[in-house]
Formats: sequence, structure tokens, C-alpha cells
Amino acid sequence: MSLRKSILAVSLIACLAVAGRMQGRLNRDREKMELTRTAVLENAPPVLAFTTIALGGFRGLIANILWIRAAELQENGKYFEMAQLANWITKLQPHFTQVWVNQAWNLAYNISVKFPNHMDRWFRVRKGIELIRDDGLRYNPHEVLMYRELAWIFQHKLGAYLDDAHMTYKAEWAAEMHSVLGGGRPDFDAFINPQTPEMQARVSVLTNRYKMDPRAMKEVDDQYGPLEWRLPETHAIYWASVGLKVCKLSDKPEAQLITLRRAIYQPLLTSFQRGRFITNQVVIEGQLRRVPQLGPNLAIIENASKAYEKAMTDDPEQRDHIGSAHKNMMRDAVYFLFIHNRENEAKKWFAYGTEKYGTNAFPDANSAQEWAVAKISEDVNETSPDRVKAMLEGLVGNYFANLAQGLDEEAEGYNRLAAIVRQNFLDRTQYKGARERLPMPELSDIKGEVLNRMLDPQSELHPELQLLLRTALGLPPPPPAATNAPVAAPNGGRAKGGTPDPASKPPAK
Repeated sequence: MSLRKSILAVSLIACLAVAGRMQGRLNRDREKMELTRTAVLENAPPVLAFTTIALGGFRGLIANILWIRAAELQENGKYFEMAQLANWITKLQPHFTQVWVNQAWNLAYNISVKFPNHMDRWFRVRKGIELIRDDGLRYNPHEVLMYRELAWIFQHKLGAYLDDAHMTYKAEWAAEMHSVLGGGRPDFDAFINPQTPEMQARVSVLTNRYKMDPRAMKEVDDQYGPLEWRLPETHAIYWASVGLKVCKLSDKPEAQLITLRRAIYQPLLTSFQRGRFITNQVVIEGQLRRVPQLGPNLAIIENASKAYEKAMTDDPEQRDHIGSAHKNMMRDAVYFLFIHNRENEAKKWFAYGTEKYGTNAFPDANSAQEWAVAKISEDVNETSPDRVKAMLEGLVGNYFANLAQGLDEEAEGYNRLAAIVRQNFLDRTQYKGARERLPMPELSDIKGEVLNRMLDPQSELHPELQLLLRTALGLPPPPPAATNAPVAAPNGGRAKGGTPDPASKPPAK
């Protein structure tokens, strides 16, 4: 009996020794992987701080109690109190993904709208972005939900028109990105291999403050672009793409990765519809401010279509749903291309859509022209600033194209139609707050921007037509070494047919 006890005692001691060594190794691994959090809470009540230290490994229990309380506060609409509790929970359990997501949502959506001042709102929205990007992803770099939520805030809160302060968000974000990137589409090679102190400083801000990788940016732009990097939709695409790549490496289930694919092709459609950045001056909260005015980015149609087709392949269960979105994108592509005087490209996409989806692609239309005419009739009563702005740009482009060819009556018809469409939009958005939330630039600003684009040496407009257009508008010929400087008709300039040219006001730069 004593021998048996001795053997058991020796075995127990051996097991404890092995367990001790294993525990030490596990503790080192937990510290290395940042799975253990022992830091004292900052700004917490003394009782909570003391309890946290005293209970140590029971932090999870404290977090659960706080989480229950936070849920009660949210139900009662006490978002500020909830935010403080959520902040403590993230310190107690930094790998509790749902708390990061809820706290970011609370800041960007619930708390921000409590402030009437638009800059106060932007401060909270930006804090929501920073919470996930700077802290949440640091502790949870392989969590799909973190990337999806970050992309959604860019896509929806900053990019959509639902918040009265959305133009402030767009303007502030564009200004920040412009100061770092120097424009809408940066020189990626210069950021990847900075050669000057200025570029090194910019790269430092981009990587340390905004947590963005120039190489990843270039990959995203090559695949989906050319994109406008001052707009929030591009950053939604970027973070969803980064998340998709990172989370694939961690073998996340396909059902989770699908949400990131949607976070790419959904904002990609918006980038096509209004992904070209134009700076203009509008009145916001009674003050004249320089804010982005947006136009369609027709250069990404090809890549946008490829993204939809890839999404259909990667997500066969949602193939029909994605296919419907793809059809809508091609319908807009045909329409936008046609009204922007790019008829051959419109015909190409009309043929492609018909071949892929049959007669259902463009209902009741036998040609690109028939489809465009039907959409113009429909959009005359549209209240979407994106669609109306795209139509106005197309009408103005046709106005100038007809002037260049000496078709004065046709040009005047497009001119009058553009004025009617814009005024109709203004009449339909008279209700309170709509003018600021759904801004529409002056027709003269649109004409100035379109004219500058058409007379640019890199424009697709034939040089002879550019000269004819200059003559029709009473503009001097371009200098021998053409530049990209803005061009506008001189004050009092008139078209050939005697129509006063409203394009005398160049777009603000």
C-alpha cells in the first residue's frame, strides 16, 4: 500500500513539474500574442480599478457585467454613458470584437447626431473610424467584422447622403487625404520608394497615422481603378480588400469573407457613379466653403464590371443577387457613356449586357440610344444628385460638342434642357435641409468644369474639334506648349449662334 502511495506521489510531482513548465510556456506565448491584458484601467472609478486588480483572471466576468449594463443603457438611449462603459470593456477584453464594433457605431452614428454643429459631428465620426482602425485592428488583425465595419462607416456614413452633415465629412476627409497624397490619385511608386524628405514625411503620416500601406493601395488601384483616393468609397474598397487578404490567410470561413467582397463591389458602383472629384464652393451652415462636387468616373467601368463577375464566381449562392447589381451597373454605364458623347463605348456595353443577360438587361430598348433616351426621361424627375449631376454633365458635353460642329440649334436645345433639368431638381428638393444635404452646383460651374476637361490636351476630344470649340466660344488658340491650366470663355464671350456662353466661370481649384 505504501509503495502504491509512493508511486502516486512521484507521478503527481512529475505531472505538476510538467504542468508548471507548460504553464510557463503558455504564459510566454499569451504575452507574445497579446492574449493577456493586465494593465490597470485609466479613468475608471477606484472601485472598478481595485476590483480589476484583485480579480485578475476574472476580468472576463467584470466585462460581462459591464456589457449587460451597456446593453441596458443602449436600450434607454443613453449613448454617452454606454460609450464610457464600452471603453472600459475594450480594455478588459481587447479581443472582444463586438464591443469595438458597437462602440465605433455608437460614436459615428448615435452620438454624432446629438450635435447640431457639423464639425462636432465630424469629430465623433472620425473618432469612430480611429477606434477600429488604430486600436481595434491592432488587437484583432484577423477579424472580418472589424474590416467590414470600418469599410461600412466610410461607405455609408461618409459616402452616403443620409446625414445632413455628409458634405462636411466628405470635405474634411478630402482635405486630410489631399494634404498627405497631394491629389486624388497619388504617385504610388514615389510613396513606395520615397526619395525626398518631403515624401518620407508623407509616407510616415500615411502609414503611422492612417495605417495605410502604399503597396496595398497600388494593388487596389490597379485592380479596381483608377480610383479617387480623396473620396470615402475608395477607402471602403481599400479596407475591405486588405481585410479580405489578411483574413484569407487566417483561414476564415467563406461565409464571413463574402461580407468583405460585398464591401468592395457595392462602393465600387458608387465610385463609378460619382467617383470623380471636383472642388467647388457652396454654402454650408450659412458660410461659403470649398467642398467636393462629384461626377461619374467613367474610367473604372471595365474594372467595376470585372469585380462584379469575380464576386459572382466567388459567391455562387448569391450569384443572382450580384448579377442584378451587375446589370444595374451596366445600365448606368450605357446611359452615362451615351450622354457623355461616348456613343461607341455605350454601344459596346449595350451589346455586352445583352449577350450576357439577354433582353432582360435593357428592358424595352433595342439600342443604346433608346435606353439612354428612356433614362433621361426617367431622371428628369430624379432627386438623386449623382444621377442628375451625371445627366447635366452629359447634356453640357453635348452642348459644347454641337457648338464645335456648328450645330447651333441643337446646342441650344441641350443648353435649355440642362437648365430645365437643374431647375426641376431644385424645385423637387425645396424641403427643409435638402439644399444642404443634396447640393447641386451652378450650371455655370458644371459648364466650366466640362469645358476644361474637353479642352485639356489629354482629352479624348479630337484636337481639330477643340480648335473649333475655342473658335465657337471666342477663345484664343492654345499656346504651343499646351498645359493643363483651366480654360474658360472670356466674360461676354458668345457662341456662334449668338447664345451668351454661361461657361465664363471656371471651376474653383
